[in-house]
Amino acid sequence: MIVIIIVYGGMLLLSFFQIRKSYQLDDFEPYADLLLSENTKPVSILVPAYNESAGIYGSIRSLLSIEYPEYEIIIINDGSSDDTLEKLISRFKLVKVNRVIRKQLHTKEVKGVYQSLLYSNLLVLDKENGGKADALNAGINFSRYPYFCSLDGDSIIERNAFLKVLKPIIESDDEVIASGGSVRIANGCVIQNGELISTGLSHKPIVVMQVIEYLRAFLTGRVGLSQNNLLLIVSGAFGVFSKKWVIEAGGYAHTVGEDMELVVRLHKLIKEKKANKKIIYVPDPVCWTEAPESIKYLRRQRKRWHRGLFESLWIHRKLMLNPKYGSIGMIAMPYFFFIEFLGPLIELIGYILLIVSIFTKSIYIDYAILFFLLSLIYGSIYSTAAVLFEEWSMERYSKVKHFVILFLISLTETIWYRPLTVLWRVEGMIEMVIGKKGWGEMVRKGVANE
Repeated sequence: MIVIIIVYGGMLLLSFFQIRKSYQLDDFEPYADLLLSENTKPVSILVPAYNESAGIYGSIRSLLSIEYPEYEIIIINDGSSDDTLEKLISRFKLVKVNRVIRKQLHTKEVKGVYQSLLYSNLLVLDKENGGKADALNAGINFSRYPYFCSLDGDSIIERNAFLKVLKPIIESDDEVIASGGSVRIANGCVIQNGELISTGLSHKPIVVMQVIEYLRAFLTGRVGLSQNNLLLIVSGAFGVFSKKWVIEAGGYAHTVGEDMELVVRLHKLIKEKKANKKIIYVPDPVCWTEAPESIKYLRRQRKRWHRGLFESLWIHRKLMLNPKYGSIGMIAMPYFFFIEFLGPLIELIGYILLIVSIFTKSIYIDYAILFFLLSLIYGSIYSTAAVLFEEWSMERYSKVKHFVILFLISLTETIWYRPLTVLWRVEGMIEMVIGKKGWGEMVRKGVANE
């Protein structure tokens, strides 16, 4: 507990100063100038889609209305068994075209290429099912521009998000090779034709807890890691990468956590080439995505995430405590292994020992209550700080009612939500040991009101 409080407390302080610095500059950021700047780099937006019929239309509508001077949208239909492709063809007037695909990364066969008659920069690849990594690799092969963005098929992007997430890349003279933005929960928000009309909160406590969890992970965790170039995760829901570096690294691998594995591999390549490159997180650009609303699908998601975490760490285990890889090997890898991966197992053992000790009467009740209160206070402070950072810097949840709900529910996390996620993550460890593969089915309702 002492180690975790010190680690997370340090990250909280780093995040505080960085967000405050960004917030003070925000009003003066010349984002509009980037629209006219000749240095602004064109970007290919890759959207892998497998059975995304429910939300794909709203997602594409949001992409078509972004503020960015030059971009192409490439939807990769990864062998969907629903009417995803048919809906795209109908809604966007797609016609089949002949386009050469430069096969720099190996992928499943592409069956056809479609282009919209309404929007010349909207293209669709129809390919055999090969998984998300395979779909992204196919999109990279097909893309024309030097930078690409990976975006989930059920996501809604804010209009100026690309200007903000690409600004560090544009200004760094290619020193920054990957940049990730924030992901927020869309459940409860009003979204029409791919545009966020107003923010809101779901009426379900389990969804509100995910809102708090995302705020904490992005606004405190990733800001702190990014400050020292220790970021090992750029969310697959919203991240921009240098195509040249990704191809040199071998593209996306067929793993459960392909987004994290790629970032670790990029860090490895940077260290081996002794290149002065960075992978960063930008707090402000926001992408809205759908969160699971039931225990069943949330449990499935968290088990998969934990398997993906270990898979990435195991594949690159040679980096662990290896001084050759600098701070990535000596700080980032141990942090993700001991704190993020093993932490839930240690915490679960603590719960079990507590219960056993109560029945065997081998526990100091006063100390147990003290530690419980300390854990409750620590967890609540950390979650509340994330909510305050959001309100203080970005004000996405502007209503007082929303802030009060987030604050009150964050106080209950230690009592019910955290033990559940600990149990699910340990289940993910067990599935990893027995060799379970795959993503597991996720049911989506779609975030947009079409």
